[in-house]
This record gives sequence, C-alpha cells and structure tokens, in this order.
Amino acid sequence: MPIKRLHTEVRYSDIVINQGTVYLSGQLADDLAGDIRQQTRETLAHIDRLLAEAGTDRSHLLSALIHLRDLADYAGMNEIWDSWLPSGAAPARTTVQAMMYAPQVRVEITVVAALPER
Repeated sequence: MPIKRLHTEVRYSDIVINQGTVYLSGQLADDLAGDIRQQTRETLAHIDRLLAEAGTDRSHLLSALIHLRDLADYAGMNEIWDSWLPSGAAPARTTVQAMMYAPQVRVEITVVAALPER
C-alpha cells in the first residue's frame, strides 16, 4: 500500500496515511487573537476536519503532542481538551512549553490516529 499524502506543500503534508495510521502535521488556530480556550477549540476543530478527511476520528487517537507557548495556559487548554476527547479514548500524550513561530500562537497540536478496522 503506497503512502498517501494530502494537502502537501514544499516542506510538509497536513495528512499522511500509511499502513492504517494517520499522521497530522501540527495544527493551530486561524484566529490568533483568541485566548487559549478559543485557540484550543479552533485547533481541535481543524484536527476533527482533517481526521474525517483521512477516514478516522478523535476516538481513534493514538498519540498527541501539545506545544504551549506558556505553561500558564495548561489548565485552560486541558479544559477544552477534556470536553473534546471521548471518554475512554485518551491517547498517549505529551505537553511541552515551546517557542512558537509567531508570538500570538498559544497552542499547536500534532496527533496520530488509527484508521478504523473495516
């Protein structure tokens, strides 16, 4: 089965699918003026859209890597994350503080998900 790449640019693809696994590039909000809750909500909406395009959903997450500009945003991000994540579907997850490419970016989330068995 060949590797499938969607929304590919010079340096990255938003979606890569290989051997039943979906890899998403780091996602962030479009409206960078929002607080951590708004940016997290919008970022997770992007993730939902891309996972659906790839043929899976948040209940099939395997791992998540969350970059926060400021660890003071940890509780606000978790509030939105916890309400978004289906019960019993918690992925392996790492959250780190990181310097972002633009100072307005408060959160970037990268996920890996399984394709559902058919």
